[in-house]
Amino acid sequence: MTKADLVVKIAEKANLTKANAERSLNAFLETVEDTLVKEGKLTLTGFGTFAVDERKARVGRNPRTGAEIKIPATKVVKFRPGKLLKDAVK
Repeated sequence: MTKADLVVKIAEKANLTKANAERSLNAFLETVEDTLVKEGKLTLTGFGTFAVDERKARVGRNPRTGAEIKIPATKVVKFRPGKLLKDAVK
């Protein structure tokens, strides 16, 4: 499913125009991003938890040459699904 498909589904389910559905989706995504940047964690009860985690620097290998490369430390976003989402997917 693409973002455009999601906008259409939201518009249908919430009885909104596509333009309003897209603005709502964009506002939601911006809010999630801002919250993760500032607080590092966002919990949507029943749906799941988004959390920022830090990966340590490590040494990897170039698969073509086998040469060692240094992979720098970085922050990644992890998602842990909630019980309701897990049960819905089963």
